[in-house]
Amino acid sequence: MDLIPKPDQVVSAASNLAHSLVYGGLADLRPMPRTLIDDGPLREVYHYRPQRTVRETGDPVLLVTPLAAPALCYDLRRGCSLIEHLVQQGRPTYLVEYGEISFRDRNLGMEHWINEVVPEAVRAVAEHAGGRPVHIVGWSLGGIFAVLAAADSASLPIASLTVLGSPFDVTQVPLIAPIRPLLDFDAGLITRAYRLLGGAPKALVRTAFQLSSISDHLTKPFVKLVSLDDAEYLAQLEAVERFTAAMTAYPGRTFGQLYHRMIKGNELVDGSWEIGGREIRLDAITVPVLVFAGNTDGIAPVNAVRALLPLLPNAEVRLEIVPGGHLGMLTGRAARGTTWPTLDEWLDEKSAAQTSKRADPKAIGSNPRRRYSSSATRGLAKK
Repeated sequence: MDLIPKPDQVVSAASNLAHSLVYGGLADLRPMPRTLIDDGPLREVYHYRPQRTVRETGDPVLLVTPLAAPALCYDLRRGCSLIEHLVQQGRPTYLVEYGEISFRDRNLGMEHWINEVVPEAVRAVAEHAGGRPVHIVGWSLGGIFAVLAAADSASLPIASLTVLGSPFDVTQVPLIAPIRPLLDFDAGLITRAYRLLGGAPKALVRTAFQLSSISDHLTKPFVKLVSLDDAEYLAQLEAVERFTAAMTAYPGRTFGQLYHRMIKGNELVDGSWEIGGREIRLDAITVPVLVFAGNTDGIAPVNAVRALLPLLPNAEVRLEIVPGGHLGMLTGRAARGTTWPTLDEWLDEKSAAQTSKRADPKAIGSNPRRRYSSSATRGLAKK
Protein backbone atom coordinates (compact mmCIF):
# COMPACT_ATOMS: atom_id res chain seq x y z
CA MET A 1 0.00 0.00 0.00
CA ASP A 2 1.03 3.61 -0.41
CA LEU A 3 2.20 5.59 2.62
CA ILE A 4 -1.17 7.30 2.47
CA PRO A 5 -3.44 4.48 1.23
CA LYS A 6 -5.78 5.12 -1.65
CA PRO A 7 -9.47 4.29 -1.15
CA ASP A 8 -9.25 1.15 -3.29
CA GLN A 9 -6.24 -0.05 -1.28
CA VAL A 10 -8.15 0.45 1.97
CA VAL A 11 -11.08 -1.53 0.57
CA SER A 12 -8.78 -4.36 -0.57
CA ALA A 13 -6.99 -4.47 2.78
CA ALA A 14 -10.28 -4.60 4.67
CA SER A 15 -11.55 -7.35 2.38
CA ASN A 16 -8.36 -9.39 2.89
CA LEU A 17 -8.56 -9.02 6.68
CA ALA A 18 -12.20 -10.03 6.71
CA HIS A 19 -11.51 -13.06 4.51
CA SER A 20 -8.64 -14.12 6.79
CA LEU A 21 -10.80 -13.80 9.89
CA VAL A 22 -13.72 -15.73 8.43
CA TYR A 23 -11.80 -18.47 6.57
CA GLY A 24 -8.56 -18.58 8.54
CA GLY A 25 -6.37 -17.27 5.75
CA LEU A 26 -6.15 -16.24 2.12
CA ALA A 27 -4.15 -19.13 0.68
CA ASP A 28 -5.82 -22.14 -0.92
CA LEU A 29 -3.88 -24.85 0.88
CA ARG A 30 -5.80 -27.86 -0.41
CA PRO A 31 -3.32 -30.61 -1.35
CA MET A 32 -3.44 -32.11 -4.81
CA PRO A 33 -5.18 -35.53 -4.68
CA ARG A 34 -2.80 -38.47 -4.79
CA THR A 35 -2.57 -42.24 -4.43
CA LEU A 36 0.10 -44.29 -2.67
CA ILE A 37 1.66 -46.75 -5.12
CA ASP A 38 4.73 -47.99 -3.23
CA ASP A 39 6.26 -47.72 0.23
CA GLY A 40 9.11 -48.95 2.39
CA PRO A 41 11.28 -47.74 5.28
CA LEU A 42 11.06 -43.92 5.16
CA ARG A 43 9.77 -44.15 1.57
CA GLU A 44 6.32 -43.32 0.27
CA VAL A 45 5.78 -42.98 -3.47
CA TYR A 46 2.64 -41.20 -4.64
CA HIS A 47 0.95 -40.81 -8.01
CA TYR A 48 -1.01 -37.58 -8.41
CA ARG A 49 -4.51 -38.02 -9.74
CA PRO A 50 -4.89 -36.69 -13.32
CA GLN A 51 -7.56 -34.09 -13.98
CA ARG A 52 -10.77 -35.24 -15.61
CA THR A 53 -10.42 -32.79 -18.50
CA VAL A 54 -6.75 -33.56 -19.27
CA ARG A 55 -5.45 -36.85 -20.64
CA GLU A 56 -2.32 -38.10 -18.88
CA THR A 57 0.39 -38.71 -21.50
CA GLY A 58 4.15 -38.81 -21.85
CA ASP A 59 6.98 -39.97 -19.65
CA PRO A 60 6.50 -39.80 -15.86
CA VAL A 61 8.01 -37.09 -13.67
CA LEU A 62 9.29 -38.08 -10.22
CA LEU A 63 9.74 -35.28 -7.67
CA VAL A 64 12.39 -36.05 -5.04
CA THR A 65 12.03 -34.18 -1.76
CA PRO A 66 15.02 -33.20 0.34
CA LEU A 67 15.45 -34.39 3.90
CA ALA A 68 13.93 -32.16 6.61
CA ALA A 69 11.83 -30.18 4.13
CA PRO A 70 8.23 -31.36 3.67
CA ALA A 71 6.79 -32.37 0.30
CA LEU A 72 4.90 -29.06 0.47
CA CYS A 73 7.88 -27.62 -1.39
CA TYR A 74 6.31 -29.02 -4.57
CA ASP A 75 2.67 -28.39 -3.58
CA LEU A 76 2.90 -25.09 -1.72
CA ARG A 77 -0.59 -23.78 -2.48
CA ARG A 78 -3.04 -23.77 -5.35
CA GLY A 79 -1.73 -21.41 -8.01
CA CYS A 80 1.86 -21.81 -6.78
CA SER A 81 2.14 -25.60 -6.85
CA LEU A 82 4.57 -27.24 -9.25
CA ILE A 83 2.58 -30.46 -8.85
CA GLU A 84 -0.65 -28.70 -9.83
CA HIS A 85 1.13 -27.23 -12.86
CA LEU A 86 2.48 -30.60 -14.02
CA VAL A 87 -0.87 -32.34 -13.51
CA GLN A 88 -2.74 -29.63 -15.42
CA GLN A 89 -0.43 -30.26 -18.36
CA GLY A 90 -1.27 -33.94 -18.34
CA ARG A 91 2.16 -35.12 -17.22
CA PRO A 92 2.18 -38.35 -15.16
CA THR A 93 3.35 -36.85 -11.86
CA TYR A 94 4.83 -38.74 -8.91
CA LEU A 95 6.56 -37.82 -5.66
CA VAL A 96 8.66 -39.62 -3.09
CA GLU A 97 8.63 -38.43 0.51
CA TYR A 98 9.97 -39.82 3.75
CA GLY A 99 7.53 -39.10 6.57
CA GLU A 100 8.54 -38.13 10.08
CA ILE A 101 12.12 -38.75 11.17
CA SER A 102 12.40 -39.97 14.76
CA PHE A 103 15.11 -40.99 17.23
CA ARG A 104 14.83 -44.61 16.09
CA ASP A 105 16.10 -43.53 12.65
CA ARG A 106 19.30 -42.06 14.09
CA ASN A 107 21.55 -44.72 12.52
CA LEU A 108 20.38 -44.14 8.96
CA GLY A 109 22.98 -42.54 6.71
CA MET A 110 22.79 -40.96 3.27
CA GLU A 111 23.27 -44.38 1.72
CA HIS A 112 19.70 -45.24 2.70
CA TRP A 113 18.40 -42.58 0.33
CA ILE A 114 21.05 -43.07 -2.37
CA ASN A 115 21.00 -46.90 -2.43
CA GLU A 116 17.37 -47.61 -1.58
CA VAL A 117 14.84 -44.77 -1.44
CA VAL A 118 15.53 -42.98 -4.73
CA PRO A 119 16.30 -46.10 -6.84
CA GLU A 120 13.25 -47.96 -5.50
CA ALA A 121 11.07 -44.92 -6.17
CA VAL A 122 12.35 -44.68 -9.75
CA ARG A 123 11.65 -48.36 -10.39
CA ALA A 124 8.17 -48.13 -8.85
CA VAL A 125 7.29 -45.09 -10.97
CA ALA A 126 8.60 -46.67 -14.18
CA GLU A 127 6.58 -49.82 -13.50
CA HIS A 128 3.43 -47.91 -12.61
CA ALA A 129 3.80 -45.81 -15.77
CA GLY A 130 3.95 -48.85 -18.02
CA GLY A 131 7.71 -49.17 -18.39
CA ARG A 132 8.40 -45.57 -19.38
CA PRO A 133 11.72 -43.93 -18.41
CA VAL A 134 11.48 -41.42 -15.57
CA HIS A 135 12.31 -37.70 -15.49
CA ILE A 136 13.71 -37.05 -12.01
CA VAL A 137 13.31 -33.58 -10.50
CA GLY A 138 15.13 -32.93 -7.21
CA TRP A 139 15.30 -29.76 -5.14
CA SER A 140 18.10 -28.93 -2.68
CA LEU A 141 19.38 -32.11 -0.98
CA GLY A 142 16.79 -34.02 -3.03
CA GLY A 143 18.75 -33.01 -6.12
CA ILE A 144 21.99 -34.26 -4.59
CA PHE A 145 20.33 -37.59 -3.71
CA ALA A 146 19.04 -37.89 -7.29
CA VAL A 147 22.45 -37.15 -8.84
CA LEU A 148 24.28 -39.64 -6.60
CA ALA A 149 21.65 -42.34 -7.17
CA ALA A 150 21.83 -41.86 -10.95
CA ALA A 151 25.63 -42.00 -10.87
CA ASP A 152 25.56 -45.13 -8.72
CA SER A 153 23.20 -47.16 -10.90
CA ALA A 154 23.38 -46.87 -14.67
CA SER A 155 20.59 -49.43 -15.00
CA LEU A 156 17.90 -47.17 -13.54
CA PRO A 157 15.27 -46.19 -16.15
CA ILE A 158 16.04 -42.46 -16.11
CA ALA A 159 15.12 -40.18 -19.02
CA SER A 160 16.66 -37.01 -17.54
CA LEU A 161 17.69 -35.30 -14.33
CA THR A 162 16.62 -31.83 -13.18
CA VAL A 163 18.49 -30.38 -10.21
CA LEU A 164 17.21 -27.24 -8.49
CA GLY A 165 19.17 -25.29 -5.89
CA SER A 166 21.62 -28.08 -5.01
CA PRO A 167 25.06 -26.86 -3.79
CA PHE A 168 28.03 -28.96 -4.93
CA ASP A 169 30.69 -26.53 -3.67
CA VAL A 170 29.82 -25.34 -0.17
CA THR A 171 32.81 -23.01 -0.03
CA GLN A 172 30.69 -20.78 -2.28
CA VAL A 173 27.89 -20.53 0.32
CA PRO A 174 28.15 -17.16 2.11
CA LEU A 175 26.27 -18.45 5.15
CA ILE A 176 29.04 -20.97 5.83
CA ALA A 177 32.05 -18.79 4.98
CA PRO A 178 32.11 -16.80 8.27
CA ILE A 179 32.06 -19.93 10.44
CA ARG A 180 34.38 -22.06 8.30
CA PRO A 181 37.50 -21.23 10.44
CA LEU A 182 35.58 -22.48 13.48
CA LEU A 183 34.57 -25.82 11.98
CA ASP A 184 37.96 -27.39 12.58
CA PHE A 185 37.97 -26.30 16.22
CA ASP A 186 34.56 -27.37 17.46
CA ALA A 187 36.25 -29.82 19.86
CA GLY A 188 33.71 -32.45 18.90
CA LEU A 189 30.86 -30.49 20.48
CA ILE A 190 28.63 -30.65 17.40
CA THR A 191 29.32 -34.36 16.95
CA ARG A 192 28.42 -35.10 20.57
CA ALA A 193 25.31 -32.95 20.32
CA TYR A 194 23.80 -34.61 17.25
CA ARG A 195 24.64 -38.07 18.59
CA LEU A 196 22.95 -37.27 21.88
CA LEU A 197 19.86 -35.87 20.15
CA GLY A 198 19.78 -38.57 17.48
CA GLY A 199 20.12 -35.96 14.74
CA ALA A 200 19.15 -32.38 14.06
CA PRO A 201 15.74 -31.74 15.66
CA LYS A 202 13.00 -30.09 13.63
CA ALA A 203 13.11 -26.88 15.70
CA LEU A 204 16.77 -26.42 14.81
CA VAL A 205 16.12 -27.17 11.13
CA ARG A 206 13.27 -24.66 11.05
CA THR A 207 15.41 -21.96 12.69
CA ALA A 208 18.31 -22.58 10.31
CA PHE A 209 16.00 -22.20 7.30
CA GLN A 210 14.66 -18.92 8.67
CA LEU A 211 18.18 -17.63 9.32
CA SER A 212 19.12 -18.35 5.70
CA SER A 213 17.01 -15.30 4.79
CA ILE A 214 17.27 -13.43 8.07
CA SER A 215 16.55 -10.02 6.57
CA ASP A 216 13.27 -11.26 5.10
CA HIS A 217 12.39 -12.96 8.38
CA LEU A 218 13.00 -9.82 10.45
CA THR A 219 11.12 -7.48 8.13
CA LYS A 220 8.16 -9.84 7.59
CA PRO A 221 5.80 -8.10 10.08
CA PHE A 222 6.36 -4.73 8.42
CA VAL A 223 6.07 -6.17 4.92
CA LYS A 224 2.78 -7.87 5.81
CA LEU A 225 1.45 -4.62 7.18
CA VAL A 226 2.23 -2.61 4.06
CA SER A 227 0.94 -5.41 1.82
CA LEU A 228 -2.48 -5.83 3.38
CA ASP A 229 -4.10 -4.91 0.07
CA ASP A 230 -2.18 -7.61 -1.88
CA ALA A 231 -4.08 -10.88 -1.44
CA GLU A 232 -1.71 -12.86 -3.66
CA TYR A 233 1.36 -11.78 -1.70
CA LEU A 234 -0.29 -12.49 1.65
CA ALA A 235 -1.42 -15.92 0.44
CA GLN A 236 2.16 -16.74 -0.54
CA LEU A 237 3.43 -15.71 2.90
CA GLU A 238 0.85 -17.95 4.55
CA ALA A 239 1.89 -20.90 2.43
CA VAL A 240 5.60 -20.37 3.13
CA GLU A 241 4.93 -20.10 6.86
CA ARG A 242 3.05 -23.42 6.75
CA PHE A 243 5.94 -24.98 4.82
CA THR A 244 8.50 -23.77 7.38
CA ALA A 245 6.40 -24.99 10.31
CA ALA A 246 6.16 -28.46 8.74
CA MET A 247 9.91 -29.09 8.55
CA THR A 248 11.17 -32.38 9.96
CA ALA A 249 14.38 -33.62 11.59
CA TYR A 250 17.61 -35.06 10.15
CA PRO A 251 18.65 -38.57 11.25
CA GLY A 252 21.80 -38.49 13.35
CA ARG A 253 24.13 -40.39 11.04
CA THR A 254 22.93 -38.53 7.95
CA PHE A 255 23.40 -35.19 9.68
CA GLY A 256 26.90 -36.29 10.68
CA GLN A 257 27.75 -37.10 7.05
CA LEU A 258 26.39 -33.76 5.87
CA TYR A 259 28.32 -31.91 8.55
CA HIS A 260 31.67 -33.70 8.32
CA ARG A 261 31.77 -34.61 4.63
CA MET A 262 29.84 -31.84 2.89
CA ILE A 263 30.09 -28.76 5.10
CA LYS A 264 33.55 -29.38 6.57
CA GLY A 265 35.09 -31.62 3.90
CA ASN A 266 33.35 -30.22 0.79
CA GLU A 267 33.78 -33.69 -0.73
CA LEU A 268 31.24 -33.36 -3.54
CA VAL A 269 33.30 -30.71 -5.32
CA ASP A 270 35.69 -33.42 -6.50
CA GLY A 271 32.93 -35.31 -8.31
CA SER A 272 32.98 -38.46 -6.21
CA TRP A 273 31.43 -39.78 -3.02
CA GLU A 274 32.55 -42.84 -1.09
CA ILE A 275 29.70 -44.77 0.44
CA GLY A 276 29.31 -48.33 1.66
CA GLY A 277 32.90 -49.18 0.77
CA ARG A 278 32.61 -48.09 -2.86
CA GLU A 279 33.11 -44.88 -4.80
CA ILE A 280 30.31 -43.14 -6.68
CA ARG A 281 31.65 -41.02 -9.54
CA LEU A 282 29.49 -38.32 -11.08
CA ASP A 283 31.20 -38.72 -14.45
CA ALA A 284 29.29 -42.01 -14.75
CA ILE A 285 26.11 -40.00 -15.48
CA THR A 286 25.22 -39.99 -19.18
CA VAL A 287 21.56 -38.90 -19.08
CA PRO A 288 20.74 -35.22 -19.83
CA VAL A 289 20.90 -32.91 -16.80
CA LEU A 290 19.14 -29.56 -16.32
CA VAL A 291 20.50 -27.42 -13.47
CA PHE A 292 18.64 -24.47 -11.93
CA ALA A 293 20.17 -21.82 -9.68
CA GLY A 294 18.30 -18.98 -7.95
CA ASN A 295 19.87 -15.57 -8.36
CA THR A 296 19.21 -14.63 -4.70
CA ASP A 297 19.57 -18.08 -3.14
CA GLY A 298 21.49 -17.84 0.13
CA ILE A 299 21.57 -21.59 0.77
CA ALA A 300 22.71 -22.64 -2.73
CA PRO A 301 24.15 -19.59 -4.51
CA VAL A 302 24.77 -19.67 -8.26
CA ASN A 303 28.47 -20.52 -7.99
CA ALA A 304 27.80 -23.33 -5.51
CA VAL A 305 25.28 -24.85 -7.92
CA ARG A 306 27.34 -24.16 -11.05
CA ALA A 307 30.10 -26.35 -9.60
CA LEU A 308 28.13 -29.43 -10.70
CA LEU A 309 28.57 -28.71 -14.41
CA PRO A 310 32.26 -29.67 -14.84
CA LEU A 311 31.64 -32.85 -12.81
CA LEU A 312 29.40 -34.24 -15.58
CA PRO A 313 31.72 -34.50 -18.64
CA ASN A 314 29.77 -37.37 -20.19
CA ALA A 315 26.31 -35.82 -19.99
CA GLU A 316 24.46 -33.07 -21.80
CA VAL A 317 24.20 -30.35 -19.13
CA ARG A 318 22.28 -27.08 -19.17
CA LEU A 319 22.41 -24.33 -16.53
CA GLU A 320 19.50 -21.93 -16.01
CA ILE A 321 19.73 -18.99 -13.59
CA VAL A 322 16.26 -17.93 -12.49
CA PRO A 323 14.84 -15.30 -10.09
CA GLY A 324 14.29 -16.22 -6.46
CA GLY A 325 15.77 -17.53 -3.26
CA HIS A 326 16.07 -21.15 -2.23
CA LEU A 327 12.34 -21.89 -2.09
CA GLY A 328 11.21 -19.04 -4.34
CA MET A 329 13.13 -20.27 -7.38
CA LEU A 330 11.19 -23.54 -7.11
CA THR A 331 7.71 -22.42 -6.22
CA GLY A 332 7.61 -18.64 -5.81
CA ARG A 333 5.21 -16.47 -7.75
CA ALA A 334 7.92 -15.61 -10.29
CA ALA A 335 8.70 -19.31 -10.83
CA ARG A 336 5.42 -19.67 -12.73
CA GLY A 337 6.89 -17.60 -15.56
CA THR A 338 10.54 -18.62 -15.31
CA THR A 339 11.45 -21.98 -13.74
CA TRP A 340 8.29 -23.85 -14.72
CA PRO A 341 8.19 -22.96 -18.46
CA THR A 342 11.89 -23.83 -18.74
CA LEU A 343 11.25 -27.18 -17.06
CA ASP A 344 8.28 -27.77 -19.40
CA GLU A 345 10.45 -27.20 -22.48
CA TRP A 346 13.11 -29.52 -21.10
CA LEU A 347 10.66 -32.33 -20.32
CA ASP A 348 9.04 -32.03 -23.75
CA GLU A 349 12.42 -32.09 -25.48
CA LYS A 350 13.79 -35.06 -23.56
CA SER A 351 10.52 -37.00 -23.74
CA ALA A 352 10.56 -36.61 -27.52
CA ALA A 353 14.14 -37.86 -27.60
CA GLN A 354 13.09 -40.97 -25.66
CA THR A 355 10.12 -41.80 -27.87
CA SER A 356 12.15 -43.60 -30.52
CA LYS A 357 13.81 -45.76 -27.85
CA ARG A 358 10.56 -46.94 -26.32
CA ALA A 359 8.85 -50.11 -27.45
CA ASP A 360 5.21 -51.05 -26.87
CA PRO A 361 4.33 -48.40 -24.22
CA LYS A 362 1.55 -49.34 -21.81
CA ALA A 363 -1.06 -47.28 -20.05
CA ILE A 364 -0.30 -45.21 -16.99
CA GLY A 365 -1.24 -47.07 -13.84
CA SER A 366 -0.89 -50.54 -15.31
CA ASN A 367 0.86 -51.87 -12.22
CA PRO A 368 -1.56 -54.48 -10.79
CA ARG A 369 -0.02 -54.16 -7.32
CA ARG A 370 -1.05 -50.51 -6.89
CA ARG A 371 -1.85 -49.67 -3.29
CA TYR A 372 -3.84 -46.95 -1.61
CA SER A 373 -2.92 -44.94 1.46
CA SER A 374 -6.36 -44.37 2.93
CA SER A 375 -10.08 -44.70 2.39
CA ALA A 376 -10.00 -41.24 0.82
CA THR A 377 -7.53 -42.25 -1.87
CA ARG A 378 -9.28 -45.56 -2.40
CA GLY A 379 -12.38 -43.53 -3.07
CA LEU A 380 -10.53 -41.47 -5.64
CA ALA A 381 -9.57 -44.60 -7.54
CA LYS A 382 -13.24 -45.55 -8.02
CA LYS A 383 -14.14 -42.29 -9.74
